[in-house]
Parts: sequence; structure tokens; C-alpha cells
Amino acid sequence: MKRGPWIWSPAQDLAAFGGSAAVALAAVMVGHLTGASSRPMSDFTWLLLVVGIDVSHVWSTIFRTYLDREELARRPLLYAAVPLGCYAVGVAFHLVSRIAFWRLLAYVAVFHFVRQQIGWVAIYRARAGDTSRAGRWLEEGAVYAATLYPLFVCHTRLPRRFAWFIEGDFVSAASIAGWTAPLGVLSALLLGGWAVRQGHRFFQGRLEIGRITVVVTTALTWWMGLVATNSDFDFTVSNVIVHGVPYMVLLFVYAKARAGEAPGAAIAKMVAPGPAAFLIVLVGLAFFEEAIWDRLVWHDHPSFFGGADGGLSRVVEAWLVPLLAVPQATHYVLDAVIWRRKGAPSAQAAALGFASPRAWLRAA
Repeated sequence: MKRGPWIWSPAQDLAAFGGSAAVALAAVMVGHLTGASSRPMSDFTWLLLVVGIDVSHVWSTIFRTYLDREELARRPLLYAAVPLGCYAVGVAFHLVSRIAFWRLLAYVAVFHFVRQQIGWVAIYRARAGDTSRAGRWLEEGAVYAATLYPLFVCHTRLPRRFAWFIEGDFVSAASIAGWTAPLGVLSALLLGGWAVRQGHRFFQGRLEIGRITVVVTTALTWWMGLVATNSDFDFTVSNVIVHGVPYMVLLFVYAKARAGEAPGAAIAKMVAPGPAAFLIVLVGLAFFEEAIWDRLVWHDHPSFFGGADGGLSRVVEAWLVPLLAVPQATHYVLDAVIWRRKGAPSAQAAALGFASPRAWLRAA
């Protein structure tokens, strides 16, 4: 039985995808046993999940873009226009209303989260040499079923005890809740059809554990976070860990491969000491960003960031909040572009498993 293919290696793929999902689901279980799921998140839980993973993974994109002088020179217009465009659009929406801005950002984030899972299975499909168009449609349909159906169910049950960003950022779909059952049948058929196809490939001698892990864990964590429970802790754990951890692994592998191509570059110096240095840079940037957010906008974590600096006027907020959201919005937009294989640096081929880099654990 041929096992594979893998993006990095069996152990590393399973740790990144299966391990992150296992930790998330175990945390939900522990949260219910201890009562943490029914309480507001503690400051330290927020620090670990939101700053340490969610915001940090946003900043990790700079290792693929703004920290690389050659990459900036290759596409200067893209890297200048995206943050400026994100800011301009953000200000325009915030001037309309605060909720319009956060609603736009929430749905762009949802699209980004869904498409990341589509991207992972696309990499596995290419690594497997699976060129079947019908197989691609079925597999992508299964991922959309695993993500969009829980989102739809969540929308029919609003308000919930959690929100993507702020209360009210999702639009209620209670008026079309009658579609829940037929859409559930369609989702079950798509996931079942995908499972049958994977079973057929297994009997052909292809045991694609990494690919299966991504689809199955996506279905489990999205259902758990959005539908099965109704808790800010459960939603955050299910949402953040599975999305952020594999992405940071990818960026570290890319940064190490790129450092081998350009050993004198800033990116090489930052990752030379290993993954701990990489994480320190990301967490430091994330902590600094959240300190500004908390001091000026949220005022939620005085134990970390001190007291509030005072409230903002409506006009100041409309110009400031979109500026603070630029790193996040830029990450969403660039992530849809930078991982395309055409014209990409050779380090990207290594990071995505289409070359033979040193394994990222050994490279550390």
C-alpha cells in the first residue's frame, strides 16, 4: 500500500493538521468539563489563542512578502496597492456605519478561512497527481459542505454567544431556516461522495492520509465551533488553532527555504535560530498590534495593556479602526494571490512540497 503523498512529511503533516485539530477538540472537551466553555475567556487564554496564534499567523505573511526585498521588487504595485486599497475601502465602509465595516471584514475573513481549506486539499491533490476534474469538484464540494453548511446553520440561530469580530457582524438567516434540512442532505451527499471516492482510491493502493485528515478535521472543527456548542471559548478554540497553526508551519518552512536562497537577507537572520525566534517575532508584532487596539478601541485587557486612553469620536474611529485592521485585511487579500505557483520563487515550491527541502523540524 502506497502511503502519501505528503506536503512535508508524514509526522509533520499529521502534527500540523491532525495535531492542531486534536488539540482544539480536546480543549473544547476540557472546557466543558471544567466550565471554561460557559465563562468569558480568561486574559491568558485570550493571549494564547488570539495573540499567540490568530494575530501572529496574520503577521507571518510578511515572511513571504514585505520582509523579502527581492519579492517586493518583483511585484511592487501589488504590495503597495493592497494595503492602501484595504484602508480606503475600510474607511469608506466605516463612514457608512461601524457595523458595515465589521460585517465586511467578517465575511472577507470567512471567505479566507474557507478558501484556505480548499487550498490545502488542492496542494494534496496536486501532490498526488490527481487530475480528475470530477474528483476536484467533488472534493471542493465536500470542503464547502464541511464549512458553509455549519456557517449557514449558525446564521439561522443568531444571536449566538460568540461573534466573528463583534456582536451583529453576521446577518441573521432565520427567515430561511427552512433550507437547513435540504442543504444538510446536500452536504451529506457531497461528504459521502467524497468518502466513497477516497475509499475507491484506497482500494487502488492510494492511502492519502494527509488529504483525508484535512477534510475530516475541517468538518469536525467547523461543526463543533459553529453548531454543536454555543460558546465563545469553543468557537475561538475550534476556529483559531486549526486555521493558524498549519499556516505558520507553512510560513516557517518557506522562510527557511528562502533563507537558503538568500542567506544575507533579513528573513534569513530572523529564522536562523529556529522556530522559537520565528514565533518570538510574530508574537511580538501581534502583542504590539493588540496593545494599540486595546488602548484605543477595545479596552478589554487592562491587565496586559493598562488603562484606556479615552474614547474615540465617531470620525476619528472611522479613520483609525480601518488603519489598525490593515495588517489583517492585507493578509486576507494577499493570501489569495501569493501562493499561486506561476512565477513563484523556488522556495515556495519547497514549502508546498513540490521540491525537496530539509524537513522543517530538522531545519530548525
